[in-house]
Amino acid sequence: MTKADTAFRTISEVASETGVAQHILRYWETRFPQLRPLQRAGNRRYYRPADIDLVRRIDTLLNRQGYTIKGVQALLARDAPEPAPPPPAPRPELLAELRAIRDAMADALATDGTPARD
Repeated sequence: MTKADTAFRTISEVASETGVAQHILRYWETRFPQLRPLQRAGNRRYYRPADIDLVRRIDTLLNRQGYTIKGVQALLARDAPEPAPPPPAPRPELLAELRAIRDAMADALATDGTPARD
């Protein structure tokens, strides 16, 4: 029985699928912050499809293209998406207007005989 492409994989499945030993995968987790499989009870690791793609990319860069660990770290950091800017602070006048609309809707529902929800 084979798993779907979108299914999570255990570390042993990833190791056999990619040819990267389990102890190397655990080491890479300490060196590459982008590689963070889910960990469940007993520290059992579950790799998402994106994690497996990242393992393949790291393996290619290190073992086939000759990059060093620091070189791969720099490449991955450079390719990381920029963090999203923080959302704008709510404007007090907008909040007051939204509260007035909410209250008007609650009053309309109450006069209609329909119970108002919180």
